[in-house]
Amino acid sequence: MAPHDIRRPFKRAAISDQQKRRELSLLRQAQNRRDAQQQARCLASSILSLQSAAPESQPEQSDIELETVPEAEPESEAFSKDLDVRQASKLRGPEVRKWFARQLMLPEWMIDVPDRLAQDWYVFARPAGKRCFVVSSNGTTVSRQRNGSILHHFPSALPAGAKIRDGSGSAQSYCILDCIFHELDQTYYVIDMVCWNGYSLYDCTAEFRFYWLNSKLEESGACNAPSHYHKFRFSAVPVYNCDQSGLHAAYTGVVPYAKDGLLFYNKHALYQTGNTPLALVWKDENCSQYVIDTDGKGEIPSQQQVVLELQDDRKLVTSDDPPVLFGCLDGDIIEKVWF
Repeated sequence: MAPHDIRRPFKRAAISDQQKRRELSLLRQAQNRRDAQQQARCLASSILSLQSAAPESQPEQSDIELETVPEAEPESEAFSKDLDVRQASKLRGPEVRKWFARQLMLPEWMIDVPDRLAQDWYVFARPAGKRCFVVSSNGTTVSRQRNGSILHHFPSALPAGAKIRDGSGSAQSYCILDCIFHELDQTYYVIDMVCWNGYSLYDCTAEFRFYWLNSKLEESGACNAPSHYHKFRFSAVPVYNCDQSGLHAAYTGVVPYAKDGLLFYNKHALYQTGNTPLALVWKDENCSQYVIDTDGKGEIPSQQQVVLELQDDRKLVTSDDPPVLFGCLDGDIIEKVWF
């Protein structure tokens, strides 16, 4: 009889592909922040050294050398995004729609349970409605849907969001909120805060962004009932720690909007554009009416269908938004089918 394999009970469980990508995303975030801090320190030290080394009788030489410093200055990711926001407000037609269509942070479907779910994750019930960016600037407020098209153009109580009598605020004041517009009660439910009163939150963790979201939004008066200078009401969604009680509250709790699944956010995640494994979505028949496909009459067909897309790296993903990884084709199979 073969000897008993004593290593089997202690074998480490396999790590899922989504978990690996979560870990890589967090490592990449940490490295980017360290790089940005190092660049800032180098820039500051170089400017100070130039200033201290330049003789007082030759200010022209100092100016010349200082002019060369910005050429080597790499911009941080957040600073580049701030510049893009200001530039995008000047774009027109298809260009501005194309730009805004790439700015939202999109969740992946939850296909496994993340490590340290109770300690490192938030959960909240996603409102049903139209996902959009809301931007207030120069005395007006504009909401743009995921495809970049304008949903509403209106005055609001957000900073620089309306042309009120005492002025519309500083030219540098603007806000960017990640929202879902709930048609039934005409309310913008804010699920994330990207910029507030000119201060960028791209490089802030979700834990800090949600803290600011709840405190600043209420202070601004944007949660008040609609008025002449405030056409739509804004509201923050209740966010819970992803422990047993928080999951139960998000899944079964009563909210003033129709639910469309649960959203999970990693507390350490920065706001990044496009799909990310640090934000996950879960839907079933108890928390979403859109969990399965229906036909043109709104009836459920006897069989559900799925459309798969073959990517360049041989991975098969669904056509959902966000897509779900289905599997990976062997190179021999691809050669037999396509060649």
